[in-house]
Amino acid sequence: MEDNSSPPFKIIMGSSSFARRKILAEMGYEFTIMTAGIDEKAIRKEKPEELVVALAEAKAEAILQRLPLGDYVSEAEPTLLITADQVVVYEGIIREKPSDEEEARQFIKGYSGGCAATVGSVFVTNLKTGFRKGEWDRAEIYFHEIPEEVIKKLIEERTVLNVAGALVIEHPLIRPYVKEVVGTIDSVMGLPKALTQKLIKEAL
Repeated sequence: MEDNSSPPFKIIMGSSSFARRKILAEMGYEFTIMTAGIDEKAIRKEKPEELVVALAEAKAEAILQRLPLGDYVSEAEPTLLITADQVVVYEGIIREKPSDEEEARQFIKGYSGGCAATVGSVFVTNLKTGFRKGEWDRAEIYFHEIPEEVIKKLIEERTVLNVAGALVIEHPLIRPYVKEVVGTIDSVMGLPKALTQKLIKEAL
């Protein structure tokens, strides 16, 4: 664990995202995984920052309903539940996961030679004390022109269909066309390390 001054604690990662699990493991934490399975489309907010925090909180609520909270309150070591959400913002419009291949294609074509932003949230709940807090982080990605054949291959692989805005800057096919990232790569990938660390410390 990065910070040895923290008291011992356990973590539940409330996400099925491979990228988020990878980032949390890179931070030196061990954790168990639970998924929320909420209807994300049922939660609407105009501002992306408000939307991602509301979605991460809703995921936490859904998981909390399935946990024996009394057991966590009585345990000596606190358990932290970490949930997260992310949207892509393109020309002021919020983009979530594409509904089909055609929408994914349009999303990626739009990024070609242009710019998109990711707005991501982290929400931490201390199951022992009841502390809960969520915040958001933003990053911007600038792209070179993305060739049509690269877009076609990305769609065929289908990974882009499962991520907000069909945006996968760490993918080997798209990486050569990323011109600049303003912010951190971990934020773009869905779990900003600095924000996660800050909220973990505050929750203990």
